[in-house]
Amino acid sequence: MNIIDEIGILAISTRLQRLSEQLRKDGALIYKSFDIDFEPKWFPVIYTLHIKEMLSVVEIANEIGYSHPSTISLLKELEKQKLISSKKDKLDERKRLIVLTPKGKELVVKMQPVWTVMKNALNEITDNQNNLLRAIEETEQKLATQGFFQRISELKS
Repeated sequence: MNIIDEIGILAISTRLQRLSEQLRKDGALIYKSFDIDFEPKWFPVIYTLHIKEMLSVVEIANEIGYSHPSTISLLKELEKQKLISSKKDKLDERKRLIVLTPKGKELVVKMQPVWTVMKNALNEITDNQNNLLRAIEETEQKLATQGFFQRISELKS
């Protein structure tokens, strides 16, 4: 056991980041093993557009819970890969609407069986996901009502 594991809750951010990095790294290997050229970081946008079909940049950012600049960065990568395309909204010229391209839709079809296998493996890893996902959801809800910094500020005074 290393020091980060020993200190418990104080290192929660580090441990979650470590877990996320491991899952992303393995996710990339999984896609590669199925002969799919895909970066795991693209998943939230691709999956969201697979389900919702056409969204604005702001709507995508809200759906995936990323900042606007992070979302823009992902969208630029996906556009460069020709997996998404954008067009101006007819009602609001300032708004860009994003959709999957035919290449993006074809990729989703190819990935769906892989997602099923990944979901099964993740259910095994996380004990059918109930405890881990429930804990993450509860933590996110509490942080949404009062952030970590706000809590510390109250305790400090």
